[in-house]
Amino acid sequence: MKKPVFKQIDGNTTNYWMLLALLGSFVLAAVGSHFYMEHGGHYVTGMNNQIVWGLPHVFAVFLIVAASGALNIASISSVFGKTAYKPLAPLSTLVALALLAGGLMVLVLDLGRPDRLIVAMTYYNFKSIFAWNMILYNGFFLIVGIYMWTMLQRNINQYSKIAGFSAFIWRLALTTGTGSIFGFLVARQAYDAAIMAPMFVVMSFSFGLAIFLLIVIATYKWTNRPLGDAMFKRLKNLLGVFVAGVLYFVIAQHLTNLYATEHHGVEAFILRDGGIYTQLFWYGQIILGSLIPLAIIYHPATGNSRSAISIASIFIILGGLAQMYVIIIGGQAYPLELFPGKEVSSSFFDGMVNSYTPTLAEALLGLGGIAVSLLMVAFAVKVLRFLPESLADEAVDPHHSK
Repeated sequence: MKKPVFKQIDGNTTNYWMLLALLGSFVLAAVGSHFYMEHGGHYVTGMNNQIVWGLPHVFAVFLIVAASGALNIASISSVFGKTAYKPLAPLSTLVALALLAGGLMVLVLDLGRPDRLIVAMTYYNFKSIFAWNMILYNGFFLIVGIYMWTMLQRNINQYSKIAGFSAFIWRLALTTGTGSIFGFLVARQAYDAAIMAPMFVVMSFSFGLAIFLLIVIATYKWTNRPLGDAMFKRLKNLLGVFVAGVLYFVIAQHLTNLYATEHHGVEAFILRDGGIYTQLFWYGQIILGSLIPLAIIYHPATGNSRSAISIASIFIILGGLAQMYVIIIGGQAYPLELFPGKEVSSSFFDGMVNSYTPTLAEALLGLGGIAVSLLMVAFAVKVLRFLPESLADEAVDPHHSK
């Protein structure tokens, strides 16, 4: 296999500046939304005393989870010795850091008091899973940043394997910590499950690779660089495995809950009686986000089409957002079981399904996080050598024959 030659993209084209302008407009809208919500308080959002994590949290957690998965390509090349993926390893680290930055931006701006982040960074309650995640997020930036440096700086390439292994362990810990936020919340019937941690790990593989694959296909098409079938098929087949893995864990989670009598109520709410949450689960998460992409990826007529795989990747991302919406907001909408086996009713909405309608400001803040991530990637590939000049078959496949 030929040694890849890395080169920046040409950032002086009209299309490139139009892309930056489009992404920048979403970022400005997100900043405006933040100031609007900070000035007006939670009153101007769809959130309330019962549902305190709204649509911005859906985007934030999705991006944080996807950040870990975007690092998968680099991990496969360094940790598992699959050299065919090595040309895309630097881009993999870049996308991972960009997605985490976008997700944390949304998370911080949704706090209401962003300055309170200083307290979270300087005082740690080690009995809190949120404090653990602060350490995991900061460590991810540091370790993956070092990993990226070892790949970009030629005279320290020999340390990339060690850095890659460290990043691999840390990213698993990060996603496990994010899933454990929900798994440790025993008061919520929809959250309290040990399977949350491994399910979030597999979700990260699927969401992160879908975003990464879209970036690779779009970047190489827009810059007229060759992207061979060998690399394309590896990535899309890997994506199919991860999508199937997420579907397996979702089925296992709900079957386990259906077996336990104490969870029958919340399962009926999510699977049958939950209104928008039930619709998002079946139509958004299962059909749009899992079954249709799997059919596209593995069907002979569409599996080799880059346009079809791009559509499948978009469906996976939309399905992932639907899944996060059901988990985060649906889990809060279901009433707390204050007294198991008893009916509870009071003026404080006890025993009632909590209502939530997201506002435009919340949606713009979440979309701004995605825009920040893509803006970081678009700028970085212009100023630094993250992209190989060619991903043609002869460049990445040692067994390729003309």
